[in-house]
Amino acid sequence: MDIFTMAIWIGTIIFLVFSLTKNKEKTKTALKMAFGMGKNMLISILSIILLIGLVLALLPPEQIAGFVEKQNVLVATIASALFGTITLIPAFIAFPLVGTLVDAGVGIVPSVAFLTTLTMVGVVTFPLEKKEFGIKFTVVRNGLSFIFAIAIALVMGVII
Repeated sequence: MDIFTMAIWIGTIIFLVFSLTKNKEKTKTALKMAFGMGKNMLISILSIILLIGLVLALLPPEQIAGFVEKQNVLVATIASALFGTITLIPAFIAFPLVGTLVDAGVGIVPSVAFLTTLTMVGVVTFPLEKKEFGIKFTVVRNGLSFIFAIAIALVMGVII
C-alpha cells in the first residue's frame, strides 16, 4: 500500500471518529446510506470488471499494443480518444486498465488520450447531459473536452 492510500485511510478514520463524537446518530445514518448506495452499485461495478476481463481475455493487451504500434501516433491517439468517448468506465477501473495497456506496450500518448476522453467526454451520457444542461452547453463542453484531451495526451507524450 502506497503512502497516498494510507493517508486517505488515516484521514477517513480520523474524520469518521470526529463525526461519531460530534453526532453519533447522523453518522450512523450517513454510513447506512453510503453502504446502501455501495450495495446498489456493486452489481454495476462487478459487471464492468467482468466485461473488461472478458475483453482483455479475448483481445490481450499485447495484441492491442501491436495494433496501436502499427499506426501513426496521431492516428492512434485520435482513434484511442474516439474509443474513449464512446466507452463508459469508472475512473477507478480505467486507471488500472490503462496501466495494463501501457505495460503491454501501448504508447503513452494514445493511452492518455483514451483515459482523458474516457473521463472527460461522454457520448453515453450525452442524452442526460443534454436534458439537464441544454444542447449548446453539452456540445460545447464535450467538444472542448475532446480537444483538451488530445492536447493533454500530446503534452504528456512530451513530458514522459
